[in-house]
Amino acid sequence: MTMTATMNGAFGAGEAIRIDAAAAHIAVTRFDRPTLVVDRGRIAQQYDALAEGLGEARIHYAVKANPAPEIIAMLVQRGARFDAASRGEIELCLSQGAKGSDISFGNTVKRPSDIAFAQSVGVELFSADSDAELEKIAQHAPGAKVYLRVIVENENADWPLSRKFGCAPGAMAELMDYARGLDVDIVGLSFHVGSQTKEARHWLPVLDQVAELWHAARAAGHDMRVLNLGGGFPAHYDQSVQGPQAYAAEVMEAVRARFGQPEYVMAEPGRGLVAEAGHIAAEVMLVSRKSPDDLHRWVYLDIGMFSGLAECAGEAIRYKIDTLRDGEETGPCVLAGPSCDSADILYEKRPIQLPLSLQSGDRVMIRNCGAYTSSYSSVGFNGFPPLEVVVL
Repeated sequence: MTMTATMNGAFGAGEAIRIDAAAAHIAVTRFDRPTLVVDRGRIAQQYDALAEGLGEARIHYAVKANPAPEIIAMLVQRGARFDAASRGEIELCLSQGAKGSDISFGNTVKRPSDIAFAQSVGVELFSADSDAELEKIAQHAPGAKVYLRVIVENENADWPLSRKFGCAPGAMAELMDYARGLDVDIVGLSFHVGSQTKEARHWLPVLDQVAELWHAARAAGHDMRVLNLGGGFPAHYDQSVQGPQAYAAEVMEAVRARFGQPEYVMAEPGRGLVAEAGHIAAEVMLVSRKSPDDLHRWVYLDIGMFSGLAECAGEAIRYKIDTLRDGEETGPCVLAGPSCDSADILYEKRPIQLPLSLQSGDRVMIRNCGAYTSSYSSVGFNGFPPLEVVVL
């Protein structure tokens, strides 16, 4: 990298923007490949705000959102706990100073050998959503504490997570009884309200669903002590969201009204903790039209679906893109990545507005990319390098 620009040529110069450390670093640095720049200080601020709002609930950071070792180490120092989806994530947390007892194994699909490994390094909390997973835990981690994940419905989340993981509510009582027969200690319930649930009030119908199961389980003699709220805490993309402290406090007020004071409440923010702390430095590779009468330009970046922007699938996440030409006249564009794959189109159904003067070689900055970019980046599809990461 070589230093080539000054803040006088900063991205977004045509509008009033908040200058943060990641944006400032990108403004004065030339990168030879797409690079995610993450500001640890911003993550620390977000963590503190969420922790304040969550009160007695403990944060288990969803490592999959951004597994940069520097981020894990900083969160360990701040007192965070962790939600791990694999043996690799458990090992990462341990390598950065986390204790096994501060890690929950939150994936409901686990190798038997990884279950045994997790218990051997001190992991105590495991998730399950089926009788077969309970059988594995009973055999390979006897004495472990298990929370059962339940399927919930939430139409207000950008990405409802109601199919791949979780047990149907109507089957939960039978699953708990089966666990009792295996001598598995069922300590509570978990759920996921849905990724990018923008307003805290949208948690209310989901909490109602889970509370009904919680109290029914207690009435049936099950010792409900752990309530795992999962993720869903939002980040700012193309629409404003409630501040993290107020959002978390509103969720916790609703939790207390429905569940009282469970022995242990945990939350698993990922996106809401790291997304706004990172931006991607990228470059325009081509601006073209398919025909002289084409209404939309095609703008191709040196980053696409396979090198970090997988969450553009279905145009679910609408990233804001700053250019050095901001403030000039704009027009609609189809935005695409560089690979030779027709799926590598980021925004087409809703074209994005970019300056008409934009051209090949222009630098751009994609905002609020700290979550699910480096972890989704491929090892090098079509020979394009995976996303570089710089942690400040």
